[in-house]
Amino acid sequence: MALIYEKRDGIAYLTLNRPEARNSLDPETILELIAAWEDYRDDASVRCAIITGAGDKAFCAGADLGKLIPLFTGAKKPETEAEKTVAKDATMASKALLRDFELYKPVIAAINGHAIAGGMELLYSTDIRIAAEGAKFGLQEVKWAIFPMTGSTVKLPRQLPYARTMEILLTGELMDAEEAYRLGFVNRVVPREKVMEEAERFARIIADNGPLAVVALKKAVLQCIGLTLKEGLAKELEIGAPVFLTRDAQEGPRAFKEKRKPRYEGR
Repeated sequence: MALIYEKRDGIAYLTLNRPEARNSLDPETILELIAAWEDYRDDASVRCAIITGAGDKAFCAGADLGKLIPLFTGAKKPETEAEKTVAKDATMASKALLRDFELYKPVIAAINGHAIAGGMELLYSTDIRIAAEGAKFGLQEVKWAIFPMTGSTVKLPRQLPYARTMEILLTGELMDAEEAYRLGFVNRVVPREKVMEEAERFARIIADNGPLAVVALKKAVLQCIGLTLKEGLAKELEIGAPVFLTRDAQEGPRAFKEKRKPRYEGR
């Protein structure tokens, strides 16, 4: 399997499983990622997701330059069913990397190694990022005369300072995990063997919170970006107010008063 997808104790685990190819994205991986994201989105019993890469070299090296990019440039004719499906709809790669896939459940990135090109672009749509010491980040598309089409010119400037964004885009040079942390692009930098442990710690905390409140919070942040202050406050009210009318909103304060763990049902 190009992707290992598992669900345990309310947490979804997505593991890019092509370590021999630095977990780069081929057509099969694209299709399996889309199916996993859709299942995670639609399964109410799963409240947080962790995405990581197999092996200890790379989180994801982006699109497979031999198997995926040639399909988009027309240098290779599709042969397998997966290649034919992906070649027919170029937006599938964007959907797999969450470019414009509507997902308001939280996603944690357990960055076990280098996140390059599409691997870095995937991170834009994750919410908490745990990086391994020694991991590097970058967009090297410009070096190969191609364009980073998965949100880099739109999302990256919203997550990093302008000058640093342009340096990354125009030079194709890499930054290390410590620099990514200093810039606020990742939340933690930990020893490689601690990456999943730290990601799971965050996932457990989030999964224990009120699920409707969690989803509403992420939805409000994403939908309010770019709005005027007045528009943003109105949108926040529109999204946040219904949370107070849920059973979970009654259960949370009740549990606090009774000094017990809340039993949230997502209703």
